[in-house]
Amino acid sequence: MADPTGEADRGALRLDFDRRVMLQFRGSAITSDAGLLPYRELDDAMGLTDTGADTLADARTGKNGRHRLGGLLRQSVFGRLAGYEDVNDADRLCRDPAMRWVVGDRAITGPAASASQMGRFETAWLTRPQNLAALIDLPGRWIDKVHARRPPKIIVLDMDSSESPTYGEQEGSAYNGHFGCTCCHPLFVFNQFGDVATGAA
Repeated sequence: MADPTGEADRGALRLDFDRRVMLQFRGSAITSDAGLLPYRELDDAMGLTDTGADTLADARTGKNGRHRLGGLLRQSVFGRLAGYEDVNDADRLCRDPAMRWVVGDRAITGPAASASQMGRFETAWLTRPQNLAALIDLPGRWIDKVHARRPPKIIVLDMDSSESPTYGEQEGSAYNGHFGCTCCHPLFVFNQFGDVATGAA
């Protein structure tokens, strides 16, 4: 007889990006971020964070390279995707089973990057001039990968700016007469789907 609740035991679901990962209900070892695993599967199929990591310059030396740049970039992006606004939660997330599988490589058997490692990655390595240029170009590369799989019939581009008020002597800020304040005023190009195709300060 079928389960009266309508559920059936179909065994564990396995993910293609790493067949060792099984999704099953286990009340003793849980994560609140298991929803990241299908996004990781999509990322692996499209090669998005690997594309990003390939364009970044790695300035680390010696033992500073515990995690690959792709894993650090993945932890940064997927942490934001899960709603964690900054690296303050990385010390908890580095032990989270879902985040460890998302990061991959050494994080599968050990912890992912800590808050201090993620802080250095985001404020020291990503802010190098060559990496900033690569990050500005990255959304366009990702959109090209998606369009290579399913080419759009038309592309509509919308160029717009954004006002980000600044205080003090922040680099790149200037007085803007239209907005009547000192601000950073980057330009962005969006497509009809709302994707940021490119941006410039």
